[in-house]
Amino acid sequence: MDIKEAIRDRRSMGKVKQESIDKALIEEILEAGTWAPNHCHTEPWRFWVLTGDGRGLLGQGYAAVALAEADPALTEDELAKLKSISEKKAFRAPVVIAVAVTPSETPIIPVIEEYGAAHAAVQNMLLTAHALGLGAIWRSGAPMYHAKMKETFGLAHQEELVALIYLGYPDVDAPTSKRVPFAEKTIWVSE
Repeated sequence: MDIKEAIRDRRSMGKVKQESIDKALIEEILEAGTWAPNHCHTEPWRFWVLTGDGRGLLGQGYAAVALAEADPALTEDELAKLKSISEKKAFRAPVVIAVAVTPSETPIIPVIEEYGAAHAAVQNMLLTAHALGLGAIWRSGAPMYHAKMKETFGLAHQEELVALIYLGYPDVDAPTSKRVPFAEKTIWVSE
C-alpha cells in the first residue's frame, strides 16, 4: 500500500471481530512504532500487548478508575455493576496495545517532545495496522490519565499512557471522511 493512500484511507475502526490476530502481524505493528522520529534517539515509548485474558489488566484499570470516581451513595450492587461494565471495555477488541511515554531525564529534551515522539509511534502503528488489513482505533480519555490507571500499569511518576490501540479485523466498512483543505490552515512565509 502506498503511504499516501494509507494516510488518506485509514479510519478509526471501533467495531472489530473477536478473531485472533497472528503474533507476527502484531510484531510488525510494534516494529513500525519503534521507527518514529525522536529527539536524541531517546525512544521514549513502552508497549503492552494485551490479548485473551491479558486484557483483564486494562479492565482492572478501568474498574479501579470507575470505582475511585463513583458516587459514594452507590449501593454494593450498583458498584458491582459499575465494576463489571468498566471491565468489559477492555474486551472490545481481540488485541489492545497500551502505549506509554517514558520521558528522558536528559535536560536538553523538553518533555513535550517525548510525548510527540510517542504519538508519532502510535501513528506509525495505526498506519501499519491499516496497511495489513486490520482495523484499529486510538482510544484515550480521562480514565487513561487517572492515577489508578497509572498504578495498574506500574507507571513511574513522569510516565503516562498516551494511547490504547484497539486492534482487530474490521467488522464494518470504513467510514468516509473529509478534511479541511490545507490551504485554509496554512500561512506561507517567503520573506
